Amino acid sequence: MEDKELQLVDHLEELRKRIIITALAFIAFFILGFIYVGDIYKWFVRDLDVKLLVLGPSDIIWIYFMLATIVAIAGTIPVLAFEIWLFVKPALKPNERKITLSYVPALFFLFVFGLAFGYFVIFPMVLKFLVNIGADMFVTNFTAERYFRFILNMTLPFGVLFELPVVVMFLTSLGIINPFVLARVRKYAYFVLVIIAVVITPPDFMSDFVVTLPLILLYEISINLSKFVYRKRLKKQQEEEMLELN
Repeated sequence: MEDKELQLVDHLEELRKRIIITALAFIAFFILGFIYVGDIYKWFVRDLDVKLLVLGPSDIIWIYFMLATIVAIAGTIPVLAFEIWLFVKPALKPNERKITLSYVPALFFLFVFGLAFGYFVIFPMVLKFLVNIGADMFVTNFTAERYFRFILNMTLPFGVLFELPVVVMFLTSLGIINPFVLARVRKYAYFVLVIIAVVITPPDFMSDFVVTLPLILLYEISINLSKFVYRKRLKKQQEEEMLELN
């Protein structure tokens, strides 16, 4: 009983250590983003024909914090993934350690790719649609706070969703999920993805289709990658069993 309690204390201490390191990384990237907020802001508004408005000093602070937070999230993702890997590393076999470690940079690049897809594909399409439907009725002025909140809503979900294949591979390599479960719940997953696409896009079929298609494609890629990892895992287990029998 005492051994179990000591093990639990050790695990909690290790978890605390990983959380602290991740939090420190987030703070460091946040400070870095805060320093370069001016350059980031200019890049985001480079194609705007109008100057953004602020309704008060708090809006300026909010923009600084929002842009710095995006930088911090993007920078912290590989650190978080690496710390999770270090936490579960003792429970992994040597070959599993090498395989799961390769997922760390993939998480970062897929997150950035998802943000890029949201910003360069979805954001301009949705913005153009909304501006056009109100062009004859309203004078269009954007507040900086609303504009950047809109960008955040159009990009951050894709950054998270585009990490689905790597997360699925990681969980499959640990034996938590398998491709058969993913295939069995496919229709429910499709339904959820369609709902997400409809919610974050304008109310027209083409926009919904443009967003739904890559999300469904991501899910199918995730299933196939899960099959690949699952087969390799089974093969490795069979080889180890054969060695033990011999």
